[in-house]
Amino acid sequence: MADRDFRFQLKGYGLLTAEIFYYLPDYPSLIQQFVWQDYDEAPDYPVLFKFLDHWRREIEAAIHSVRIAHERSIGAREFRNVDGEFTLH
Repeated sequence: MADRDFRFQLKGYGLLTAEIFYYLPDYPSLIQQFVWQDYDEAPDYPVLFKFLDHWRREIEAAIHSVRIAHERSIGAREFRNVDGEFTLH
């Protein structure tokens, strides 16, 4: 069975890195950073928005800002099926 990340790459998803800057209600002048990575599809980023919705519902920390970087690792032009195999001794 193929790896989950590899299947996502074949579907056109790319590696998304999100830097989430947040602060806790008790310390509003102290901004902290959380780095999160997953495979997501640009430009809508459904996986990121699902994670951010979870954050807003379940975590008391208020989000200050989010900075993202997205890179497609494998596309159709880089992946091709091989019909033969050569064995070297």
